[in-house]
Amino acid sequence: MATLTIPKPPMNPDLIAAGGFVLLFVLMLLRVPVGMAMALVGVGGYAMLVNSTAALKLIGQTSMRTVTDYTFGVIPMFLLMGAFVSTSGISKELFRAANTFLGHRRGGLGIATIAACGGFAAISGSSVATAATFSTVAYPEMRRFGYPQSFATGVIAAGGTLGAMLPPSTVLAVYAIITQQDIGKLFVAGVLPGLLAICMHMITIAIIAYVKPDFLPAAPRATWDERVAALKNVWAPLVLFVFVIGGLYGGLFTPTEAGGMGAGGAFLIGLLRGRLSRADIRNSLLQATRTAAAVFTVLIGALLFGYFLTITQTPQKVTEFLTSLGLGRYGVLILIMLMYLVLGCLMDAMAMIILTVPIIFPVIMHLGFDPIWFGVIIVMTVELGLIHPPVGMNVFVIKSVIPEVSFSTIFKGVIPFICADLVRLAILIAFPIIALYLPSRM
Repeated sequence: MATLTIPKPPMNPDLIAAGGFVLLFVLMLLRVPVGMAMALVGVGGYAMLVNSTAALKLIGQTSMRTVTDYTFGVIPMFLLMGAFVSTSGISKELFRAANTFLGHRRGGLGIATIAACGGFAAISGSSVATAATFSTVAYPEMRRFGYPQSFATGVIAAGGTLGAMLPPSTVLAVYAIITQQDIGKLFVAGVLPGLLAICMHMITIAIIAYVKPDFLPAAPRATWDERVAALKNVWAPLVLFVFVIGGLYGGLFTPTEAGGMGAGGAFLIGLLRGRLSRADIRNSLLQATRTAAAVFTVLIGALLFGYFLTITQTPQKVTEFLTSLGLGRYGVLILIMLMYLVLGCLMDAMAMIILTVPIIFPVIMHLGFDPIWFGVIIVMTVELGLIHPPVGMNVFVIKSVIPEVSFSTIFKGVIPFICADLVRLAILIAFPIIALYLPSRM
């Protein structure tokens, strides 16, 4: 007698996609590294919808293609440049130079910290590195002159976020890679918004000093001889920044070449000034390698997760859902920004970009927004996630460097800068030309 074979019902891609997102967040809550969590869910979901053989082949092909892609070389090169810059002590010189010109004003040490953070961020490309560095450089000085703990740590946390906006930015580079945009144009697009951020943070400090004149003291005025001497020490980061970004803007370098030239320039400057010993060089190489390995692990995991999203058609379905709400293009944009603010309470900047951009980007393109402009907007929103409660990566970094300061104290000091960042975000949405002017001239 012939046996009756009952065909297995086809799996519902929507249910599998929803289950994949739930599993991803569960793994992240269990402290599984983000890259590994995305890879596990992506490969597992792909195996369920296609077959396990194809899913396993995907792992090897994606990993090899990612680590050998010339375009992706921009990430380790700029990370190495930042490592050489951090090790060679440029941060102290930037702060000392800014302090000689601004420290004598009420709240001047805070303004000097923002200026120095901007200069350091422009050649390090890392928000976390900027926050950690100035926790050791600027915080002792501000406390020595009687600045409150909340203000001192708040300024450093806010200044640290400049690393995500000013080029070379690792977050902008990853966004460009995921969305297949021009990395050079995205770097240049971050310049004017980054300068706007510096100005608005300085204005915030000036307002605090005006409203509470007894809250922020002033340091002694430096002589012109001291100012000139301090300026002589900041030629190196200025030359390096102009060389790298000028080469990008002028079309002399591709982004990857600019990263290599920047790393080589930072190395030579450190050697010529006697700031890089053999141990320093080894530590810089190890630091850049570890960070690059972590970034590439997350990138590979994101690409594997992206294949899973593609076969479930999740981006298309999210686009259809958001555009059917009847909110208009700016209403949908505000909804997306609110989503990022909520996610900022749960995950770090890189994880947010890598996890959400493949889903959100088709929505943005469907609504007709410029992808370069949106890259700047999304990084600005991610910046807020670095400092706003209850989880702010920069706040945790500062706490680890300055253990005697409580989390509540740091968050209290950050609140005025969060307000300034929200105003800046509204300005960039209202006037896209601020981000798009320089890229349009390339």
